[in-house]
Amino acid sequence: MSTAPASAIADVDLRLLRVFSAIVQANGFSAAEEALGMTQATISVHMRNLEDRLGVRLCERGRGGFFLTEAGRQVHSAMLDLFGSLQRFHGAVADARGELTGDLAFGTVDAMTTNGKLSLDRAMAAFNARAPRVRLFIDIASPQDLARGLLTGRYQLALMPTDQPPARMESVEVFRERQNLYCGRGHPLFGVAGADLTDDRLALQPFAGRSYMAEAARCGIAFEKQAVTAHMEGTLLLLLSGAYVGFLPDHFAAPHEAVGRLRALAADRVSFNDTFHIVWPRSRPTRAVELLVETIMAANQSGLSAC
Repeated sequence: MSTAPASAIADVDLRLLRVFSAIVQANGFSAAEEALGMTQATISVHMRNLEDRLGVRLCERGRGGFFLTEAGRQVHSAMLDLFGSLQRFHGAVADARGELTGDLAFGTVDAMTTNGKLSLDRAMAAFNARAPRVRLFIDIASPQDLARGLLTGRYQLALMPTDQPPARMESVEVFRERQNLYCGRGHPLFGVAGADLTDDRLALQPFAGRSYMAEAARCGIAFEKQAVTAHMEGTLLLLLSGAYVGFLPDHFAAPHEAVGRLRALAADRVSFNDTFHIVWPRSRPTRAVELLVETIMAANQSGLSAC
């Protein structure tokens, strides 16, 4: 494989990067054929050309399956940042023309569809009705990845839990989400009387923590992480196993609590609120970004109260 000089990296064909993006999204060459409208042989040629242009091997493919190399992961991350910057550029050009067109990259966390205080689906419908020519990209990511994506340009707008929005960002508080401590039906504490759920007893339980949350005590209890995940779906899976306790948004846990699969533990004292903000770069936002902020705020039914 040839080694491309650093000055040539800026000249890499964006079409090759988009092929790479589609392969990663499909998790393989053959799986990307339909999305790209190319044969596997053509995709392989494009990938070899991209690797030659960059001077690194991006992925391994063969009988062992498809997976990114370390260089491939780095290039893929940088590529997403690049695409985000291009989306911002196209939005700025559309603004200059007085048009609502182009792409808008929006990021948020998981477990939003069950939140009755913020109807994001209604916000999306209102946005599409007023800006039908804007192509909306929605990504689900952890709060720290959303913050980084805002700084690098991957996202033009994010809805995220944060007490301190990232530097160089504007933000508007939208709602507060109540998080309770839960366990699954098979957990030893599931049938224990509330009066017996002391802080010391709770602290001894294997805890399903968040990768982005500090190790500091929650609600005055020094939980010890025995499992870690960045997403609510991951936490829910761990709790349903019956092996862990952990925090979930009450609206996300409610359907499982109603059928006896989850139980809130000492909810009168072991709970906290996550404050959600809409966050965007301080530089002048595009009209599309302003419109999405407007439609999200219009869909907010919380009155800034806990869910």
